[in-house]
Amino acid sequence: MLKFLLLALSSLTAVQAALKYKGVDWSSVIVEEKAGISYTTTSGNTEPLEKILAESGVNTVRQRVWVNPRDGNYNMDYNLKLARRAKAAGLGVYVNFHYSDTWADPGHQAIPSGWPTGVDDLAWKLYNYTLDACNQFAAAGISPTIVSIGNEIRAGLLFPTGSTSNYNNIAQLLHSAAWGVKDSNLSPKPRIMIHLDNGWNWSQQKSWYESVLKAGTLEASDFDMMGVSYYPFYNSGATLSSLKSSLTNMANQWGKEIVVAEVNWPTSCKSPAYSFPSDLKSIPFSADGQITFMKKVAEVVAGVKNGVGIFYWEPAWMNNQGLGSSCESNTMFTWPGKELSSLDVFQAI
Repeated sequence: MLKFLLLALSSLTAVQAALKYKGVDWSSVIVEEKAGISYTTTSGNTEPLEKILAESGVNTVRQRVWVNPRDGNYNMDYNLKLARRAKAAGLGVYVNFHYSDTWADPGHQAIPSGWPTGVDDLAWKLYNYTLDACNQFAAAGISPTIVSIGNEIRAGLLFPTGSTSNYNNIAQLLHSAAWGVKDSNLSPKPRIMIHLDNGWNWSQQKSWYESVLKAGTLEASDFDMMGVSYYPFYNSGATLSSLKSSLTNMANQWGKEIVVAEVNWPTSCKSPAYSFPSDLKSIPFSADGQITFMKKVAEVVAGVKNGVGIFYWEPAWMNNQGLGSSCESNTMFTWPGKELSSLDVFQAI
């Protein structure tokens, strides 16, 4: 029995030691605060979200950057305000460039308004935009630990120029974006990430990276991290075992640091649009279920060579608790902003 306990403790310690980045995406917090949302701890104390996150074991916050959104939400001014708050709370900042005026994901990667469409001019614009944005963070005294050059770009970025119909264009654009970070005034330099969705699908990851690296313009040394999204409610094939196999293969083939950049688990999902993966069906839709799920995913990441982090997507977005899924709620706060016990899972991973 003692031997079993020691093994269990050593396993937990290994997870804690391996995951350098334990984080959440908190991009919507200023939007929420303007809408009247305030956040309370499990004990009922009202506190700024960044303080609640830090107290719960979060050490890094992810924030999306849009180029020129109509309402100003998620633009550079918005993100500088957010990053200053994160820094003051002792949190690292992970900048997630969408390279669009709105959402960027596998189905939407629109070139920002006013940007050129020819690949050479677009690559030059992308380089200078990235350089300027990074220099703005540097001037504000913010040193992001991670910068993602695009968001869920499995189908490409900056459509139509950078779609997967032309991997040479994708490679050129990503090379330019990476060097916008590298040539910036940021010091120390952040880790540069490429982020795809469907992290559980090795064949998709393999095909994409082989194609873009074969194009020649993007060099393996241009980036440091491979980030993936892992959502269990969009495909029954998104098993934990498939995630483990895919991340292991990615780490072994390319030697990059591995991060689960987006992940969620529901507290309520009455009529899921898709069947949940077979090896996750025993996990309840509850705060306790979120804890179990996050520990399992963290264990997978920690068990992969160079597995360094996990980020929960938007756990505090009270006015969008379904977070785009068919589930009623995937947040780690209940309406109108009370922390669930599951947020403390970051102390245990």
